[in-house]
Amino acid sequence: MERPPSRLLLAVLSVGVFLAGLELMITAVALPSIIQSFGGSSGAPAITELRRASWIINGYLLVYVVAMPLAGRLADAWGARRLFLFALLAFTIGSFLAGLGQSIEELVAARLIQALGGGTIVPVATAAAAHLFERDVRPRALGVIGALTFLGMAAGPFVGAAVLDAVHTETVLNSAGVYGGPLVAMLAPAWRWVFYVNVPIGIVVLAITWAASAGWDTPHHGRRIDWLGAVLFSAFLAAALIAITLLGARPAAGDAIDPLVVSAGLAVAAIATGAVMVARSRRSEDPFLDLRLFRDRVFSSATFLSLVTGYAFATAIIGGAVFVDRVLYGGPDDQRLALGALAGATAVGALASGFLVRVASLRMVSVVGVLASVAALLAMSGWSSGVPLPQVAGVLALFGLGFGLTVTPRSAAAVEALGRRAFGVASATVTVARMIGMALGLAILAAYGSTTIDRLYDRVNASPDAYKQLIPPELRNRELHDGLVVEALENWASSEAARILDGVFLATAAVTLIAIPSALALGDRPRMLARDDSDARDAAGITLAG
Repeated sequence: MERPPSRLLLAVLSVGVFLAGLELMITAVALPSIIQSFGGSSGAPAITELRRASWIINGYLLVYVVAMPLAGRLADAWGARRLFLFALLAFTIGSFLAGLGQSIEELVAARLIQALGGGTIVPVATAAAAHLFERDVRPRALGVIGALTFLGMAAGPFVGAAVLDAVHTETVLNSAGVYGGPLVAMLAPAWRWVFYVNVPIGIVVLAITWAASAGWDTPHHGRRIDWLGAVLFSAFLAAALIAITLLGARPAAGDAIDPLVVSAGLAVAAIATGAVMVARSRRSEDPFLDLRLFRDRVFSSATFLSLVTGYAFATAIIGGAVFVDRVLYGGPDDQRLALGALAGATAVGALASGFLVRVASLRMVSVVGVLASVAALLAMSGWSSGVPLPQVAGVLALFGLGFGLTVTPRSAAAVEALGRRAFGVASATVTVARMIGMALGLAILAAYGSTTIDRLYDRVNASPDAYKQLIPPELRNRELHDGLVVEALENWASSEAARILDGVFLATAAVTLIAIPSALALGDRPRMLARDDSDARDAAGITLAG
């Protein structure tokens, strides 16, 4: 095979993983606008759609989680080139369809296609970079791939807020005399461009990759793919997440089955599917998810730490976005400051952790990171509608820094525990655990938040005069649409939203504390950083990339 221009290919691989990282954060900024765009049912406020809208992100995470380990195996069997091209194509098409979505259901379906590409891009880019460069240069190339993923996450809030603030398609079309029709539906409102922005970039990267990699591919090993294991894992995770999301849901008009009955049925299905998956994993020679790896205490501790911190990360991202939108009534610039601080500090913490583990123990760095995250969550549990935005950004930055500090210790410990023959498996498992934690965090937040919002909505609409009990006595002789009454109700809604989120943040702080024993189990300075062999340097590169 011909040797491709390595630096050019590394550049396009880096753009691919940057887009995948960007997509994990950019949608969090746009989610309040998306919910507002599709509105509530039966005249209810748009925020009552939180339960359904959560699948815009959770559906993406679900497919992303399944695609990552599967992509690593497929890259061995089919080669990285064609799989990377497929991933870019799926991501680009999914982005375009997401922009076109005219309902939450259409948007979720498009996001599943987008996630298939996004979840495939990162492991395939890592594998391709490992084959493109010789061992002396390989760790640096893998480090670039890993760093660009985090930089994409850091850029997400800034790009998302910039798009929402700068794009005014509806105004432009109205000035041209276009007030409705398919063109307006396709191009407005501004949140659609959060997805459309990926399309031209994806097409350019796809074309460059196609041309630059012609005649080159990674070796094909003909590795067996455990398709049944992948299906079982997907079914287990989907059933569990939907069961959690439906907790507290009320029957809608026309529903034949109570959502709680559906939730219970899905929970039973998840347990049964999980049992079958565990039994197959024990008997299969090369299962999709090898549970035998968890016999190692350090590896299982690193994975659990990744799961719990991922849960906290999703709560901080989505909870922070909802707080700025629903409590502070902030706009795109406010979202950019708050979530940008979180994402930027996460990237700084992740990169800093790679240096800190060279001079401090894995347990020390990870414990400091967990405690910083818990301290931030406790501070968040005291937020009210009067909290200044810079303070919100500062606390979110502290959380992001703490989360970032756990990145290298948990990955390095997992890689060390399994040894040099399982570098990729260890890193991928820890990353998948983080994504599962994020999905669980979002599902729980959506279930609790939606149930509480439904109860508050019922309270406001219990009778035509029910709202009067929620405003100051001196305003109770005024009509509902009076400006002062509207302002008082908004203040009440803001304080109630803050109370809901404060409870979520406090509970998440308690859950995150459970990760301390796992962090303590990670051990001392990683041995691979003390060795000077090329396999050790490869391990370090894969750890950062994962």
